[in-house]
Order: sequence, then C-alpha cells, then structure tokens
Amino acid sequence: MALVPYQNPEDLAPEYRSLLDRPINLFRGFANSPAALAHFHPFGEWIRWDCELDGRLRELAILEVGFLTASEYEFTHHVVISRQFGVTDEDIDNVIAFTRGESTTLSELDLLVLTAARELTINRALTDDTANALIQELGHARFTDVVVISAFYNMVVRVLGGLRIDNEPEYAQVLERFPLDPPRV
Repeated sequence: MALVPYQNPEDLAPEYRSLLDRPINLFRGFANSPAALAHFHPFGEWIRWDCELDGRLRELAILEVGFLTASEYEFTHHVVISRQFGVTDEDIDNVIAFTRGESTTLSELDLLVLTAARELTINRALTDDTANALIQELGHARFTDVVVISAFYNMVVRVLGGLRIDNEPEYAQVLERFPLDPPRV
C-alpha cells in the first residue's frame, strides 16, 4: 500500500494537472510533490522519445534494471511499453535468462547494453571493458544515453519502492507470462 495518497488532476494546481494526463500510479504518487514531478516527467519523456539510443536497446536496459531490482511496477510497465519499440517475448525471455546467468540468443550489442545496466545497478559504475566496448559500438552520445537511462531507471525503482507505489492490475498480469524471480545480488 502506498505511503502517499494518489493524486488526481483536480487535486493539483492548474499548471500541474497535465502531468496526470497519463494517470499511472507512479505519477499520481509522485504528484504529492508536483514541482518534483514537473521536473521528472520531461526527462522521462526525453528518454522515451528523443534520446539517440535505439528504442529497443533502451527498453532492454530498462527491463534489466526492473528485473534485477525485482521492481514489479517498473518491470511490468516496461514489458508493455517495450512492445512499441520492437521488443518481443523472446527478447524478454532472454533478458531474464541473462539476468540469471543463463545463455541467450541476444546479439553482442544487446548483451553489452544489458551488462552496462547490470553493472550500473549493482556496482554503480562500469568496468573498463564494458565502457570501452560500448563506446566503440555506439559512440559517445549513445554510450552516454545507456548510462543516463540505466541511472534514471535505478532512481525510478527507488522512488517506486520508497513511496511503495502499487502496481496497477492490468500491468501485474504480465507476471503470469514473465514471473519476477531475479537472482539475489
């Protein structure tokens, strides 16, 4: 159960109401500090629509962060969102396999992005090998995007956990196909 009330547009000052145009529980809980949400929301939108990293790779990184941290909310929401960017059930099965240390059929680039998301989640830093390989594959701008995306979604899972945001039932049903059982790290 959430530690804060879920806000509705009419609960907010007029200048903040549009922040709840997509009334997911994350935004509704975050809206207890509408100015904070007003700064958070555009950055998340930039990640989704405007950063230079390919959308599929972005979603793989986010899925890794969500699965690895056992964030039901983040993982299930991005299973649904990732479909818009070409992520398949096989890709998600492979992310789960990667996280568990099992073999996958993902490309080397996919695995590099997942490795970066994992290292940043667990160690808060990249190894030289991972960083150098990503820079060589992606260039500096997209490499930076991988780091920023992984860091941002690590913040998101901590906001979700800190506020104890409830997952919506329509997203929770994703767990029937993709159970959330990451390895202990």
